[in-house]
Amino acid sequence: MAVVGIGQCAWDMLAVVDHFPQADTKKEALVWEEQGGGPVATALAALSRLGVACRFYGVTGDDREGAAIRHSLMEEGIDVTGLVQRPSASSQTAFIAIDKFTGTRTIFWKRPSGETLRTDELPLDFLHNADFLLLDGLMQDVSLFSARKARAAGIPVMLDAGRIREGMLELARLCDYVVGSEEFAAELGWKDDPGSFRQEVRKHGFGITTITLGSRGSVTFADGDEIILCPAFPVETVDTTGAGDVFHGGYLYGLLQKRPLRDAIRFASACAAMKCRKLGGRAGIPRLSEVRQFLQERGIADCL
Repeated sequence: MAVVGIGQCAWDMLAVVDHFPQADTKKEALVWEEQGGGPVATALAALSRLGVACRFYGVTGDDREGAAIRHSLMEEGIDVTGLVQRPSASSQTAFIAIDKFTGTRTIFWKRPSGETLRTDELPLDFLHNADFLLLDGLMQDVSLFSARKARAAGIPVMLDAGRIREGMLELARLCDYVVGSEEFAAELGWKDDPGSFRQEVRKHGFGITTITLGSRGSVTFADGDEIILCPAFPVETVDTTGAGDVFHGGYLYGLLQKRPLRDAIRFASACAAMKCRKLGGRAGIPRLSEVRQFLQERGIADCL
């Protein structure tokens, strides 16, 4: 099994606080950590820990953060030969403030200053032996190009749709699976009513579409009229950073295993919940044996 990912990678600085400060005041961080981040990069990290070979294509600068991003991906066993380093450029970074008592977070992020990945920087065989392509749509041209290439080669594509950007809806129509955030859904008219939102999914010509709803779980619009509601697993939440990204990784793993859609989503939900028990997007990503134990302890032995 192999997954190719094209999209964002970042370096995250995380601070835990006991409450958010008022403007023009100082606040001591109870915990301060740095970890790799970015939607596609973190999803691939989750897949790699589950035993799937992964290749990543993206961009960093030639700064300290870029070196840390590359090292963090290599430590996860991800092939980074397609990670391009832009000279005299800064990498994507984020500062994330986490509420100690709720685990919710507020993200401040900065785009990389270098040019986005170009289509001519993808090798001709960038999809060689790929069983799935994962995109986040942030780099419009290369995302559309690679989705079309995958479609022509019969390789299924999953889109991590964080919000509607230029070209995002066109890209979503090229993908077999669209996994959108609640913000993405709201921009399409989501009003917490799966029945009516089904019409939006059909109108836009999307394939199987999942909307992640944080602590409320997810809702998936499958083939025909089937709507799959999957509650979130309750855990003692430390930090929700990266939960959606890890969900995408778990979801892809279930699909690669040819499991029924409902089981793949439940497995993804378990992976995301387990991640939330530790700080940052990467530290809490579970191994396959850990996910299986987590599910078995909850009476779910037939998921994967």
